[in-house]
Amino acid sequence: MLVETLPAPPVAMERSLALFLDLDGVLAPMAPTPDAVVADPRRTAVLTRLDQALDGRLAIVSGRTLGEIDRISGGASASAAGVHGLERRRRDGAVDRPPASTGVAQALAAFRRFAADRPGVLVEDKGISTGLHYRQSPASADEALVLARKLAETTGLTLQPGHMVLELRTPGADKGGAVTAFMAEPPFAGGVPVMLGDDLTDEAGFRAAEALGGFGVLVGPYRATAARYGLRDVAAVMDWLEAVAEEAGQ
Repeated sequence: MLVETLPAPPVAMERSLALFLDLDGVLAPMAPTPDAVVADPRRTAVLTRLDQALDGRLAIVSGRTLGEIDRISGGASASAAGVHGLERRRRDGAVDRPPASTGVAQALAAFRRFAADRPGVLVEDKGISTGLHYRQSPASADEALVLARKLAETTGLTLQPGHMVLELRTPGADKGGAVTAFMAEPPFAGGVPVMLGDDLTDEAGFRAAEALGGFGVLVGPYRATAARYGLRDVAAVMDWLEAVAEEAGQ
């Protein structure tokens, strides 16, 4: 059977690179629980080098909160977007964040009731969203999806599926919106946007990068995607990022 693949992204760019990086599954391996992902010296060093080499045109765009992004990245990225683009921090530290929908508290309570008698199911409270993780209880997947869909209908929250997680979030910007907003501001404006991501939440970022003259890079197994290039796994991402920093003279 023929297995489709995507070519590796180029290291050198004709114009200034503006780099947007997902976190879990891209910069850090997936882990059994959200808290199990921790800072890594190599990752922090590479991101710090890139931030300098790209004159600040580096942003982490993740489903995690800004606080979690900083914890895992070692604070190496001044520009960042959390909760799938709902909250966005500019390089000067200013943060855009919508008020939480009233439905978030309702969804959080329902998720906690669901998890109470299902060992391994975890609930994450992000303030403007809530996540139900079932990586350690895969048998709960179908019931979790039924619950999340019902809550989305009754609360008006946006259902955001991910890797063994279902998130209900305040309606608003997605990762594509975050990329577009960053590209309209210094130091990103005028650069070539490149978005690295691994799951369906990153497709909006891939499309935004392509629309603005750049491209997406899918990390992990091949699938139908808006990304133009691909990298095998987190290790390949780190090697590519180091090569980009080296090419830029850092």
